[in-house]
Amino acid sequence: MNIVLIGPPGVGKGTQSRRLSSRLGIPHISTGDMLRAIASESGLADLGLGNIDRGQLAPDQLVMRLVQARLAKGDCDAGFLLDGFPRTVIQAEWLDRHLSNWDARSVTVLELVVPESELVARLLRRASIENRPDDTPETIRRRLHVFRSQTAPVIGYYAGRGLVRQIDGLGSADEVFVEILAALGSSES
Repeated sequence: MNIVLIGPPGVGKGTQSRRLSSRLGIPHISTGDMLRAIASESGLADLGLGNIDRGQLAPDQLVMRLVQARLAKGDCDAGFLLDGFPRTVIQAEWLDRHLSNWDARSVTVLELVVPESELVARLLRRASIENRPDDTPETIRRRLHVFRSQTAPVIGYYAGRGLVRQIDGLGSADEVFVEILAALGSSES
């Protein structure tokens, strides 16, 4: 099973991705985690990624190369869960082409939905707990704007093909997880 978990910053993608990956036995592939790991090794400026700390997206070509290398690993043969990819329609089209090379595999797109006021509150709480540089009030506003302008069209791209299942992300982590399992046709047991 191939899953794309999509939603704005602060919606709970990372939390739910880790749980779902463990439940389904498929790898959780987080482009944000990959980019942060690269940045900690060589620095964002060295990669020309200085805009990431200011809430902008990484260049499509770089992210697609990272995802392509990760999907080539054997643990993805039975499926995978993408968290933070695709973030642009260009990346979604690339993923479709890439998956067509694997016997026309398709994806299930799970869209986590939460009101923006709650997203901001969640991100500010996360900033105080994790001290993430990308969770300042100014950066949060910019990241939400980038999501609306660049990533929300990806939802439309997949919705036009009937691949999107909306999940209410307002409940507890457990409640949201049960809703995700139901959308996938699984049970909580």
